Amino acid sequence: MIAFILKRLAVAIPTLLVLIILSFILMKVAPGSPFSGEKAIPETVMKNILARYGLDKPQWQQLLEYIYNIIFRFDFGPSFVYRDRTVNDIIAQGFPVTVKYGFFAFIFATVIGVAMGIFAAIRHNSWGDYLAVGFTVGAQVVPNFVLAPILVLVFTLWLRWLPGGGWNDGQWNYVVLPVIALATSYVANIARIMRSSMLEVLHSNFIRTARAKGMPGWQVIVKHALKPAMLPVVSYLGPVFVGMITGSVVIDLFFSTGGIGQWFVNSALGRDYSTILGITILLGALTIAANLVVDILYAWIDPKIRY
Repeated sequence: MIAFILKRLAVAIPTLLVLIILSFILMKVAPGSPFSGEKAIPETVMKNILARYGLDKPQWQQLLEYIYNIIFRFDFGPSFVYRDRTVNDIIAQGFPVTVKYGFFAFIFATVIGVAMGIFAAIRHNSWGDYLAVGFTVGAQVVPNFVLAPILVLVFTLWLRWLPGGGWNDGQWNYVVLPVIALATSYVANIARIMRSSMLEVLHSNFIRTARAKGMPGWQVIVKHALKPAMLPVVSYLGPVFVGMITGSVVIDLFFSTGGIGQWFVNSALGRDYSTILGITILLGALTIAANLVVDILYAWIDPKIRY
């Protein structure tokens, strides 16, 4: 297992390096500039601006300096739009917000989705199974940008139970609606995968043997059926965790949480290339790390796997 982890890390580093290079090249070939606007800037002033940010150097030199600053100094450089702030400052402000409600949404989606899938599989072709399947279909039909205003309409305007926006240092009543809006569709996917996997495992020979020996039903589920049934779910949870962070743009914009998704959109609209690059590389590194964790959990759940 240790050799496998080291091998994956050896692959992850070049992958991240390729991501940095490609992101840098795409930003450079994109039309427009963060310093261009409706009013033309005098050539002398533009030269001073480019020299201020080191953009007057050859492209290969800018790329090497950018890679060096990221790898050895973890410095994504200054923001081109927010002149008194660096990209590190923006990430330090927005990323903890996204991680907080994204983590709670991940836990909520995993626990509720797994429990619902197990319940639907155990109560196969009963009213509980039909109810769970109906929920999964309905939740997948309603995306988060539709569910978010519905939640605000019901819980904020009608019932007046929860605030409809803001963050307020992450108090629980400000976190509830973003978590529900972000996690609901993932709950449906996890429940659907868990139900299908559990149904397949419950019809396996070793489950029949355990039941024939007189083992109670809950022990059959917990001790024998749960771990193999979790394999497809674990494979799905890695992209889910990253997706809850990268897919938080709608949540950040609608609920005005100030998370990293809102900064990403504002940077794209303002052509703040350094901030876009920093957030893209950060999310890419999270994706690589999440896939590594999923592979380790996969091997822990199923000892038959050999890498």
